[in-house]
Amino acid sequence: MSSNHSKVLLHACCATCSAYPIEKLRESGFEPVLYFFNPNIFPPEEFDKRLNELVKYAKKKKVELIVDKQDAEGWYNCIIGLENEPERGKRCARCFEYRLYFTALKAFQLEYKYFTTTLTVSPHKQSNVIFDIAKDIAKKFELTFLDIDFKKQDGFLKTMKIAKEENFYRQTYCGCEFSMF
Repeated sequence: MSSNHSKVLLHACCATCSAYPIEKLRESGFEPVLYFFNPNIFPPEEFDKRLNELVKYAKKKKVELIVDKQDAEGWYNCIIGLENEPERGKRCARCFEYRLYFTALKAFQLEYKYFTTTLTVSPHKQSNVIFDIAKDIAKKFELTFLDIDFKKQDGFLKTMKIAKEENFYRQTYCGCEFSMF
């Protein structure tokens, strides 16, 4: 059994985006613990598909998975006024901030020193924006955010290869209702 010092709380949005980051973190000497906190995912059927796929994969890979209470109302309140923002705009940054804040809070509560996110595996997400937000949050909790751009070094291609091999459900949008179309 490893100590909390080698554990990293890995914010996970879905199985597809988690596949390569799990491997990368293990190769780097960390024990990833998946954290599913995504109150932005809409509709409920989409949420369930993503969570169910992640639960199956976590069991297969023998990775602990923490599913936290999903606060959709809190998320909506967080992005009020930003509903018409374009993708990669202010709404996305606020969404990252909301989810990463709760990831850091959970890491703090569990006495982990590290947290990170699978969001950086996507070529549609600006990793530098995620890093800046997460590092500010990390300071508040005296944690270390592992600023790993999982899409680099063919990480996106690697995670897509695993997704294909595993026959994962793959979504066509980030998750929030404002990005569906």
